[in-house]
Amino acid sequence: MTIREPRLPVPLQPDADLPTPAPLPDRVGAWFAARGWLPHPHQLRMLAAAEAGLPVLLIAPTGAGKTLAGFLPALVRAASGEGGGRLDTLYISPLKALAADIARNLEQPIAGMGLALSVGIRTGDTDQRTRERQRKAPPELLLTTPESLALMLSYADAPRIFGRLATVIVDEVHAISGTKRGDLLALGLARLKALSPGLRVVGLSATVADEEAVRRWVDGRAVVVRGQEAARADVTMLIPEDERVPWAGHLARHAMAGVYEAIRGHGTTLVFVNTRAQAELVFQELWRLNDDGLAIALHHGSLAAEQRRKVEAAMAAGRLRAVVATSSLDLGIDWAAVDLVMQIGAPKGVSRLVQRIGRANHRLDLTSKAILVPANRFEVLECLAALEAVADGELDGEPPRSGALDVLAQHILGRACTAPFDAADLYDEVRGAAPYAGLARADFDAVLDFVATGGYALRAYERFRRIEQDEAGLWRVSGPVAARQYRMNVGTIVELPMLNVRLTKAGGKGYGGRVLGRIEEWFVQGLAPGDSFIFAGELLVYEALRETDVIVSRGRGGDPKVPSYGGGRFPISASLARRVRAMLADPAHRALLPVAVADWLAMQDLRSVMPGPDGLLVETFPRGERWFLIAYGFAGRNAHQTLGMLLTRRMERFGQRPMGFVANDYAIAVWSLDEATRIDELFGQDMMGEDLEAWMAESSMLRRTFRTVAVIAGLIEQRYPGQEKTGRQVTFSADLIYDVLRRHQPDHVLLKATWADAAGGLTDLARLNDMLSDIQGRIQHRSLPRVSPLAVPLLLEVGRESVPGRADDDLLGEAAALIHEATDLTS
Repeated sequence: MTIREPRLPVPLQPDADLPTPAPLPDRVGAWFAARGWLPHPHQLRMLAAAEAGLPVLLIAPTGAGKTLAGFLPALVRAASGEGGGRLDTLYISPLKALAADIARNLEQPIAGMGLALSVGIRTGDTDQRTRERQRKAPPELLLTTPESLALMLSYADAPRIFGRLATVIVDEVHAISGTKRGDLLALGLARLKALSPGLRVVGLSATVADEEAVRRWVDGRAVVVRGQEAARADVTMLIPEDERVPWAGHLARHAMAGVYEAIRGHGTTLVFVNTRAQAELVFQELWRLNDDGLAIALHHGSLAAEQRRKVEAAMAAGRLRAVVATSSLDLGIDWAAVDLVMQIGAPKGVSRLVQRIGRANHRLDLTSKAILVPANRFEVLECLAALEAVADGELDGEPPRSGALDVLAQHILGRACTAPFDAADLYDEVRGAAPYAGLARADFDAVLDFVATGGYALRAYERFRRIEQDEAGLWRVSGPVAARQYRMNVGTIVELPMLNVRLTKAGGKGYGGRVLGRIEEWFVQGLAPGDSFIFAGELLVYEALRETDVIVSRGRGGDPKVPSYGGGRFPISASLARRVRAMLADPAHRALLPVAVADWLAMQDLRSVMPGPDGLLVETFPRGERWFLIAYGFAGRNAHQTLGMLLTRRMERFGQRPMGFVANDYAIAVWSLDEATRIDELFGQDMMGEDLEAWMAESSMLRRTFRTVAVIAGLIEQRYPGQEKTGRQVTFSADLIYDVLRRHQPDHVLLKATWADAAGGLTDLARLNDMLSDIQGRIQHRSLPRVSPLAVPLLLEVGRESVPGRADDDLLGEAAALIHEATDLTS
């Protein structure tokens, strides 16, 4: 099923007025000519910006040579005899694998141009000897990550290493700006500018939704350079020949035979999924169908680093026919041999889809070929909406946000580790980072006091005093212990408690065996010896737990479980949700849909009404001995989960006796003992006041959020010399401190940071608040005699949440009976 021919979006507005660059040095021009190439216009404009000393945001499609464009000024300087003997260019990537890939790609032009340029990689995988060598004699080109940059800046020799730095290149800038990692990097860039006045920052991206926000994040003075358009992308949707699509589910088993045939018909295929659990299941399904013995591999962030590197090397060498991957392979790795990209399940965001489509062919002049595989009927609509958004050049992304205070606390401690600082000077420097441009001095001082004392409620404890003020009024680190703990815990990525999965022989109880990867502690707590589960593409049997190691052996058969991971599922973006709503309200789109999906929507028209492009459709109906309320908010899973908790509290207060709810990206269903009435009041915007505060105060979510904030801010260390805390130890420490602060200092800076985090992420309060505001006075209620066709997928969702204090019986019955009830026209 083909849905138009989308063009990968690149804005066509004119670039900034840049001077004509000087001619390329002979050896640089000769290298291009020897390959039959001419520099792209945007690459020459990048040279012109460098010669003018201007920071740049380069927006160009995948395969347009963005990375070469970023490094080209350094190559030209070296060819002209400049920039040698010092660190000239710092390249920052959000992925360690991407840094290694860039290092390989730089070897050809450096060798081909005969340049005396050294290239180094500095990430968490770099051995200690190499790190020491790089500090003594930095390479001209250094490739690193945000965390490693923060670590390097914490040493006393940072001014010497970075003092003559000319350029910083931030790759995949769209993926990092607007995140806590982006906050940490922005603070690091502000520090680098203080160490090396005149430093240029260059941002590279193929997908920028909010161009002005990203440009400001790169540098307020940055000019925008755009690449030429890419070849049209060939994007289709895979629908089985019988056009049957499941009502619910996320695995797309119905289409796996078609996925396997597509892999067979192409040289190399990247199969993207949205979660690590889904990656494991899809990999198993493909192996079950793999009668041809095709080389198919698995790649996701919980696998051991060694296994991921083996997959990446095999892919680069062309030894694999397919890789099933999560977002771990979304970004930038240059595998021009990829013939096809497949997306299993709806992409949830247009920018993410464009990024993944660009993995195919990875060249500006070649067509990127991609196939979307919707797993259920709603996902057919979402995939169609995504394809049309790509064709229209629409991208999506999160709105700009203020810099996080816990990240600022970490940066202040790191700055003290380098050398003593003056508070006023550091405040001015911090405000040079875009996320902190509006930081109030009072907030800065509160964070500074927290780093110095722990805050009013904790100042009696010596361990929380990590910096101190000397007689000259300068702030310095309190001692080597505080500096060492900072360096061991630097970064903003705080996973839920994880345990190593260690493979041994059946019946083994010891410590031996290789590590396959890491899974979350809570999943292991639900296992008993002999239970089987799928991980790293294998069926494993749980043998024992030894400290931080899960001892497993290989198994056969049985009914295995699949580890799931917190935060792994993306909610649908707001812009994509609007397109799905508009599509539902537009009968003209029905002709583009599979017969089963079109019939499903037609049946909804008969049974109820279709949700409109705005407002809120609420359906209520009895089933069995219970009443159901369905609200089609299209606000995303996270906002709907929060709405479910608030809505059931309000229904309880109204005497409607709610029992539980289930939410997905499109709607929420609540079941209760009594019929829901007073619909307009139920969805009143005032639920974002006292109801929200009461739920947040009772919820364990704030405790979980505080744990993350406390780790990032350095209040709780995950790692000590020679040991690592277990998840239970970290959680116990966080819970104790959380209770103390709530009781004795409710305005503590970390509680403020916790509330700010809780308002986003898993609760998505801003989006929920926007939805409730938009629907006031526009709620359409349909009281139905039975379940509507559009409600069936929601009632078939797995993983319902229960309302505390209520029994949670299985009220939905068999799926077939539910579908029959919704579609039977004889009753």
